[in-house]
Amino acid sequence: MALTLIVAYDITRDNRRAKLAALLQMWGDRLQYSVFLISITDDDFAQLRDRILDIIKPEEDSVFFLRQCQSCWKAHHEIGQAHTAPETLYWAAL
Repeated sequence: MALTLIVAYDITRDNRRAKLAALLQMWGDRLQYSVFLISITDDDFAQLRDRILDIIKPEEDSVFFLRQCQSCWKAHHEIGQAHTAPETLYWAAL
């Protein structure tokens, strides 16, 4: 089952920040410069955390994972230029 996560970070060095941003863009959508919205399975989340630990320096950097329940996320509000990516639906013919 997919989790919806908001991932926010504060990375002190440009090279680590760029690597982390590139990694997170493979998994989700950028909402702000250092904030991403990700839909991910539990197993993939464990893999993502491991890859993030390979990039950051925990004694200098911060990464926050904020889990969003489905009903909470559906009740979010946007003001101004803030727009979240629409949900992508996939079809399969069997």
